[in-house]
Amino acid sequence: MRLRPLGVALAATAALIALPATHPSANAAETPLSQGRTATASSEENAGATAAKATADQAAGGTQAGCGTANAAQGRPATASSTENAGTPASAAFDGNTATRWSSQAADPQWLQVDLGSVQDLCKVDLSWEAAYGKDFQIRASSDGQSWSTLKSVTGATGGTASYDVSGFGRYVRIHGTARGTGYGYSLWEVAVHTGGTGVPPVQGGGDLGPDVIVVDPSTPNLQQKFDDVFKQQESAQFGTGRHQFLLKPGTYNGINAQLGFYTSISGLGLNPDDTRINGDVTVDAGWFNGNATQNFWRSAENLAINPSNGTDRWAVAQAAPFRRIHVQGGLNLAPNGYGWASGGYIADSKIDGTVGPYSQQQWYTRDSSVGGWTNGVWNMTFSGVQGAPATNFDSGPYTTLDTTPVSREKPFLYLDGSAYKVFVPAKRTNARGVSWPANAGTSIPLDQFYVVKPGATAATINAALAQGLNLLFTPGVYHLDRTIDVTRANTVVLGLGLATLVPDNGVDAMHVADVDGVRLAGFLIDAGPVNSDTLLRIGTPGAHIDHSANPTTMQDVFIRIGGAGPGLATDSVVVDSDDVVIDHTWIWRADHGSGVGWDTNRADYGLRVNGDDVLATGLFVEHFNKYDVYWSGERGRTIFFQNEKAYDAPNAAAITHDGITGYAAYKVADSVTTHEAWGLGSYCNYTADPSIVQAHGFQVPVGPGIKLHDLQVISLGGKGQYAHVVNSTGAPTSGTGTVPSKVTTFP
Repeated sequence: MRLRPLGVALAATAALIALPATHPSANAAETPLSQGRTATASSEENAGATAAKATADQAAGGTQAGCGTANAAQGRPATASSTENAGTPASAAFDGNTATRWSSQAADPQWLQVDLGSVQDLCKVDLSWEAAYGKDFQIRASSDGQSWSTLKSVTGATGGTASYDVSGFGRYVRIHGTARGTGYGYSLWEVAVHTGGTGVPPVQGGGDLGPDVIVVDPSTPNLQQKFDDVFKQQESAQFGTGRHQFLLKPGTYNGINAQLGFYTSISGLGLNPDDTRINGDVTVDAGWFNGNATQNFWRSAENLAINPSNGTDRWAVAQAAPFRRIHVQGGLNLAPNGYGWASGGYIADSKIDGTVGPYSQQQWYTRDSSVGGWTNGVWNMTFSGVQGAPATNFDSGPYTTLDTTPVSREKPFLYLDGSAYKVFVPAKRTNARGVSWPANAGTSIPLDQFYVVKPGATAATINAALAQGLNLLFTPGVYHLDRTIDVTRANTVVLGLGLATLVPDNGVDAMHVADVDGVRLAGFLIDAGPVNSDTLLRIGTPGAHIDHSANPTTMQDVFIRIGGAGPGLATDSVVVDSDDVVIDHTWIWRADHGSGVGWDTNRADYGLRVNGDDVLATGLFVEHFNKYDVYWSGERGRTIFFQNEKAYDAPNAAAITHDGITGYAAYKVADSVTTHEAWGLGSYCNYTADPSIVQAHGFQVPVGPGIKLHDLQVISLGGKGQYAHVVNSTGAPTSGTGTVPSKVTTFP
């Protein structure tokens, strides 16, 4: 059982915009665009060079079929980088008239493109050049008119009429000339585009949100009963398969108490939190577990305003329970009724008008928010960019406070624009302080640019959608994967609702993300399968060091579980190889209770490995791994808040002794690293299988001028095991059963 003895702790209670590619990668694929948009003329921005072709028919295992004879481009809207004069417009190359032509200005490069009206399966392109022909050119495809993949590269062409077999998907087809065959511009009598080559229809974006998304408005009949029915199912279903998402349309909801159990999320559908107001409560309590909140995992609240019925809302959660983008028009109580044990938690981009009372909460991280006050705490209360946060007092208390957050980008979220669903993708902020709303810098993506994934979807179809250029919106459910999900396109959004859960089968990895700009991973759980996976989630390519600082990939509310719901195995849980990644709130957990739990039954050697440079973690929770919980080998890494427990079930000291050291550090910075900084770190041991284990240290780092640790502590939970030091050989040992922290405020 996950019972956390507190000892003396209880004494502390009292529009339609495609995502921009800032510096596009050469292997970015196309992005889909909403139906009905006509591209506008613009200069070529090289938004995606030659793509490694991963067509949807290959991903789905399809076979080539016949290519249609009809010209899908005839009469469709056309644009070009330039025209020679008014008599040679772009449209003339698609009018079916071989006596009219498009011609460009006499310069390189130039392009001509056509909008087919919807994403099509492309199989052949016919070109009929006038005497001014293109010698070197590419045939490109795009689903949004901005990010392009190259279907065919041609060099040394001699003009005339030619046909080119291609394979891929796109709504837009572009002829992109890089070298002219004459001193004149480029000139085409006619361009024909043929479709239907693979025999596999494109995956369609948009659609309904599936059976476990409950969309309501203030007039919905029996609304309280809907919340109560789901809570009854989910209150104690810690390892169940139910998944639920409540979506509240903008408006005012009176007299509601939305109690949230496991795998239940509640979100407002306004663009701002105050668009959706609850005069009532959103409640998490621990009655199901006798007032112990240390297992209140896997639930969330987002993007709404709460006017609590008694002036204070209760949010008594443990790990993996984010509270994002909430306006509490009153106070917030983070402890269960009766002030029992609690182990949380995370708040971001929220405004609490009143006071936050953590009371029995052992640790908490709050980012880019505003609070009316903060009372007490137990061990580790860390703040960055929080208006109203208490001052640092870690030498004598629990607080570590940074004035700003160096880099942040809020989590994407679903909202309603009129009657149309869109996903808002907030912009990156630097040195942020306070909430991001109502300014809402960022971009909106229509739902039809997402493959809305529903239970029963296969990995093949998911990969087909990605290859075609769609983003992913996982609706609530459990998804078994027989192959790895491959995210290869810059700026792809992978968003989950209701703690959608991915389970890799037969030892495959769950997800790989290419070393590209701006991928957003958010709101889902990866649950290891019974056959060992090498890596559950990999971000980037080993050894690659490309600057993504202007548009980093983000990982937010992405949780990892090994065991608990049954045996699970993984060598590495999360590996970050890309530079500049922002890990914003994750719980990477090798289960210490539930089904399929044992030193070898749910073996997982490493929680998080960071190989990329300039990676930032804000809100890092990693627990119970057989070896290192965190192993950081990238340069210039930073962590703001870290919570850890060592593996309870280490059978004896010998099982965790390596290199003459007893115990693997919770947070290890590789000896080769010269620059690293971290704030607000805690590691706790609870060696229930062998309480005589004395762990050498909680933290292990190289010593040098660029290595700086601030406010770190180790704690023996009730005397079950001890620490000899805090970091390296620095810091007093823990001792006895008093659950008293041993602290180091600055290292070295």
